[in-house]
This record gives sequence, C-alpha cells and structure tokens, in this order.
Amino acid sequence: MLFKLRVSIATAIFVTSLYSKETLAYDAADDAIDASKWAAASTKVNHLIAKLNLTEKASMVTGTADGQCIGNLASVERIGFGGLCLSDGPQGLHLADLASVFPSGLTAAATWDRDLIARRGAAMGAEFRGKGANVMLGPSTGPLGRSPWGGRNWEGFSPDPYLSGVAMQETIRSVQALGVQACAKHFIGNEQETHRTNEEIDGFDVAAVSANIDDRTLHEVYLWPFADAVKAGVASLMCSYNRVNMTYSCENDLLLNKILRDELGFEGYVMSDWFATHSGARAINAGLDLSMPGYLSETDFTHSYFGSHVVSGVKNGSISEHRLNEMIQRILTPYFYFNQDTDYPTIDPSSYAVTAATYGLLSAEDLAPAGRDVRGNHSTLIREIGSAGTVLLKNLNNILPLESPMVIGVFGNDAPDVTAGLLYPSNNNGFEIGTLTVGGGSGSGRNSYIVSPLEAIKARAKHDGSRVIYLTDNDIVAEGDFKGIYPWPDICLVFLKTWVSEGIDRITLEADWNSTEVVNQVASICPGKTVVITHTGGVNSMPWADNENVTAILAAHYPGQESGNSIVDILWGDVNPSGKLPYTIAKNTSDYNTPILNLTGASAAISDAWQVNFTEGLMIDYRHFDAQEITPLYEFGYGLSYTSFNLSTELSVQYHGIVNGDVSALSLDSNKKTPVGGNSDLWCKMIEVDTAVVNTGFVAGATIVQLYLSYPMKSMPSGTPFKVLRGFEKVTLSPGAHQMIRFSLRRRDLSFWDTEAQQWRIPEGLFNISVGFSSRDLPISVSAQIL
Repeated sequence: MLFKLRVSIATAIFVTSLYSKETLAYDAADDAIDASKWAAASTKVNHLIAKLNLTEKASMVTGTADGQCIGNLASVERIGFGGLCLSDGPQGLHLADLASVFPSGLTAAATWDRDLIARRGAAMGAEFRGKGANVMLGPSTGPLGRSPWGGRNWEGFSPDPYLSGVAMQETIRSVQALGVQACAKHFIGNEQETHRTNEEIDGFDVAAVSANIDDRTLHEVYLWPFADAVKAGVASLMCSYNRVNMTYSCENDLLLNKILRDELGFEGYVMSDWFATHSGARAINAGLDLSMPGYLSETDFTHSYFGSHVVSGVKNGSISEHRLNEMIQRILTPYFYFNQDTDYPTIDPSSYAVTAATYGLLSAEDLAPAGRDVRGNHSTLIREIGSAGTVLLKNLNNILPLESPMVIGVFGNDAPDVTAGLLYPSNNNGFEIGTLTVGGGSGSGRNSYIVSPLEAIKARAKHDGSRVIYLTDNDIVAEGDFKGIYPWPDICLVFLKTWVSEGIDRITLEADWNSTEVVNQVASICPGKTVVITHTGGVNSMPWADNENVTAILAAHYPGQESGNSIVDILWGDVNPSGKLPYTIAKNTSDYNTPILNLTGASAAISDAWQVNFTEGLMIDYRHFDAQEITPLYEFGYGLSYTSFNLSTELSVQYHGIVNGDVSALSLDSNKKTPVGGNSDLWCKMIEVDTAVVNTGFVAGATIVQLYLSYPMKSMPSGTPFKVLRGFEKVTLSPGAHQMIRFSLRRRDLSFWDTEAQQWRIPEGLFNISVGFSSRDLPISVSAQIL
C-alpha cells in the first residue's frame, strides 16, 4: 500500500453473470444526437451549398467584425441562413446585461452532483437562447488543470478526466436540449496562460508554447473529457492557442482529422480560438472549419487568413472545393438540426451596446436599448449550487453550524460589496475590496447584482437578533489593529479571496491581500472560534490550516451572484455541506509536480525554447500524490459534513457478458463509419458494482460515494496510476436512512490506451475496485477479473 487508509479494508467478492453476450452490443439509445434528424439537416445543407457562389462559401467559414456578438458569422439571407451569434462563455453570458452570473465550472464540479450540473447547463442554455445567441462558447475542459497555477482552471471542472468528462456530458446535453449549440473548448493541451499564443518578444515573432504530450497521456487524460463531449453530441469544438507537439492546435492534422474525426467520430465543426488561426490552406486542410473572429487582430478588421484567401486557394488548387463544401456542411448542419433557422429568438438589441461600452468602443449613452431580462428564477439554482459546491475542510469541536451567536465578527476584504462596479477587471490583481463571484477574462460575467457575504450575514443576524461587527480592510487586520472591534465577537468569520483570470497564470497559491497574516491575526484574538472561508478559482495553500485557533475552514470557490446567501446557508446549517474537493490541496506547494513554464532573458525570444514536456504522464493531481507517497493536506474527493455516513454493505459485482476470457482484450468495432463518440464497443457496460450507504448521524444531509479502480499492475505499462476515479453518486439521506448505490463501468473505464495497437485494451488480471468517501478514505474493496 502506498498509504494507510483511514478505515481498514474489508474485501469480499460476489460474482453474478446475469446477461448473455448480446448485452455487450452497443445501445443506440445512449446517443445524444438523433441520427435521422441529423441526416435530414445535412441533406438540407447540401441543397443550400449548391446555391452558393465561391465568395459566399468563403464568407460561410470566416467570422466577421460586423455583428452584435463576441463572434459573428454573416447571414446569407437568400439561402435561408440567418448567420451565427457566438457568445462567451462557460459560466454564463459574458458581459450581457440582465443575465445571470452562474457558479464557475470548478464550483459545479465540487458539487459532484450530476443533476445540479445538468440543471446549471439548462439554465445557462435558457439564457443564451433568450438573448438570441446561437452558440455558447463552453463548456471548457481545456485547461483540464494540469498545473494548480493555471489561470483558467476555474472555467473548467477538475484535473480528473473522469469527473470532467461527466460534467462536460451533463452540461452539453442540457444546453443543447434548449436548441443552443454548445462549443467544447479548448482543444487541446491549453494548460497554461503564460505565452499561450504567439507574441513579439525582443523584436522576434515567437511561436506559442508547445504542449508536448505522449500518445497514452493524450488519450487517457486530456482527450478523455473531450471524448465525452463528442459522445454528448456537441455541435462544435474550439481549437486552442498553443502548439501541441510543436504544431499549432488549429492546424494539427493528427488532432483535428485523425483523432477528432477518424477516432472520435466528431461530426460538428472546429472553430479557432480568437486569433488562433495562423494560416489559410494549411489550417483548412488540417481540419479547421471556421476561423474566428475572422479578421487578423483587434486593430485590423480587413485582413484574414481565410476570407478572400479561401477564394484564391480554391482557384489555385491549394484548397479543394470539396473540402470547402465539407466545412460549410459541418457549420450549417447543427444550425438546422437545432431549428435555429425557423424557431429561434432574435439577438438581444442591447448586446452590441453592452459589449462595445465594456471595451471602450463607444459610450453606453451612444446606443443603449433596453435588454431582455433572461434571468428567470435562476437565482434559486445559483444559490443552491453555491452551497453544494462549498467544501467543509475542517470543523473542530463542531463549531459549525452556527447556533445564533450574539456577536458575529466578519473580517477580510472578500466579505463586503465590491466598490468598483459589478464587472470584474481583467488585470493581475482584481478588486481590493469586494467579494469574488467569478474569475476574469472571457469566462467572466457582468453581475446584475451581488449578494455579498457581509450583506447576507447582516440579514441573518437581524432575523436572529444577533449583532454584526466587521473589519474588511486587510491592511488594518494584518497589522492587528482591532481598536474598532467592540464588543468582542462570539465567532470570527474570515473571508479570503484569490483573483484568477484568463491571460495570467498564478505566481502563488496563497490567497491574495496578505491573507496569511490576516488569518493569524484574527485567530490570535478569536481563539478556538475562527472560521476561514475562501473564494478562489482553484487550489489555495493554507499555511494556517493547522493553527489550533482556526477551528473551521470552508472552500467556497467562485459561487456566482448569490455568494452571500450560499455561504450563510452553510454556516447556519440550513444546508448540510456535501461538497467534495475536485482537486488536491498539498501541505507544501513544492509537492506539486507541474509548474508553469515562464521563460525570461534571451531564451524567451526563441520559439523552440517554449516547450512543456508532459513527462509526468498520467500522474497529475492525486495520482501524483499516490505515486510519490505524499500525504496531502486535503485529498482529492475530501469534504466533511454536519452528519456522518457509513457504507453498510460489502461490494457486489455483476458482470455483463461471459466471465473470464470470453471478451476480447481490444475494443472492436464493425462499423464502417466511426460512430459519434468513437468505437461503440467502448461505451458498453461491462461491470456493475453495488453497495449501500447509511446516514449514521443526527441530521439530514448528502454525501458523495466514490469508486476508484486499480488496474492489474503486472499486465499494465509503466506509468500507470495506483488508482483512478471511475464512478461517483450523490446520495441525500435522513438520519438512520440508507440507500443502495449501483456503479456502472463501461469498457472504456476498464481499459488503457495501447500505443502499439492504437486501440483501447482491457488488461489481464485482477482489478481492485474500492469505494468510499474520498481518494484516501476507501473502506471497502472487491476484486474483479475480465480476462
């Protein structure tokens, strides 16, 4: 064993072969896309393509500066195409007025709740549709979160590919059920913001950083959630800024044609990230379908790598007209499949004014029509997700939930209302005063309101007849100047924040604004009753976590606009905390193995120097901590509750198909055309694992039961993790109640990528399947063998 489990392992195996081999046949009901409807939309597109001239065809694959959205594709009215409005982003409508700012993807992942993730997707989809946006530029699983210092990790879900894959599927299916096209991004290896794209350094045009990823790591880690996205029927994918193995993602034939098309069966279109197109014919022939925003830069709206170059490329033979028609086919089929030609709202007339005013292109007074209010009752869901995505890390002496303390002290600059407007800046520091609901960049949002923690605590205190005193200037708190505090609090709530934004990687994992000194000073005057709450876009180091006067810690992530209400629901016990960490918190930042590459000096001006070799392979986050036998501060999947849970039965295994030897090791597929999502054999259910969980405490609450798989190491290639997440279920129980849980494992879950065979292979030998409440709290396990 690499580490000592908190609970001793009880091992038992109950084997039942319940089904005939025909059960292994692929079930088409799993498909998210209606094949006949897709074919009908495709046929409609073919008729339209026949009516287009070459110039019109070129415009169909090239974005335009003319339009009201972040990205625009011009209409061709005479053929019935109304154009496309593409809008950021993965946490809600970026910059839109009267739209919601939802909890971040990271917060959604911390809920480990498929239903909440799906409902979040549906609510976002409703708002995009309400504003007339055809394409939601999200969800994101690139970056996956290879490095905890990554500036955009919060936009996605988790560094674990299985958890991210589930979140991608649930989000995409829910968004597209509303008739809105989803766009999975950023494909692939976009794991740092530092020099993510080409730029001029010391007079040289230096190519973007190259993510150098081996074949097995690509498939088992970074491609895994994108495969889930394709399986969910995602309409489009966005290729990333960076290079992959020294070739730009957006002109990488191996990635876009051989892997995405031939292997995963993707039928939608690939668009570039904004200004991530670096060539015309080369990118087109490598698989890029749509160049966004279409023009070369924010100051050059007239030139493009596509546009007129597509026309000349067809004429000179460097681009075949067949390939151009294929690009249009891929772009237009989702448009007609989702009935966006006949049954779709017009673009909100306020869209351009809000966006232009934000970027200083015009004043809000120049053009400010009334916007549509698309928020509906989404505030209730946002509040629920914010609470469910809050992770209780420490709770000594059951100091939480609070029981109507008479004097509540609130400290820290994350507690109050923001003081510089409701739109967060795109800079290195964020606002000094004001709570954080979301990070910065294109994934951010324009808050129409924010319920700050201080506001919500005051409201709760007024209801309870309590008193609130507060000191929210971190400089004063860090100096230990508490003269303004009277009377002395019965409980001290310290709110910390960490600003994380697109375009900037983190240089420290510590919370911002002198956070450590703030915590230590408050804890010194509030011994045994200091509660720390963090609002952050990822991992925080916590040098104060073992301070005996810090009695409770809550990681609240980026909770969206209902921030204060969400945390008050947890603090007072109206909601029992059930969130679990979707990442690992280390005791020491040096325990992480994936730093950001940031070159300085002469080497910074050399393109070939900007290479990040993913030599850690599959060993990121908890897999690395397991492999190196490092004890984390708080492990992946960890989270406390106000009640307690136990697994009440041993594990039982049911095999689907013939046991021991009658199943092929390699995934087989007789389809002449690769199905959407790849080899259909991979999606066949092979094992079901059953157990039961019971609430052994005194209050109702939810927990997340997690399943981890350990491969038979003797038949596995080197570099295989000790265990990987392969299932989770959220269960809500009253005191004393219990519930049966069933986990289903498909062929893909049990396989590894065989680099020689270029297929997924099930290894020979005994798998170990462990179930519990975190990656290091796995009290029961069972062995299973497929081959």
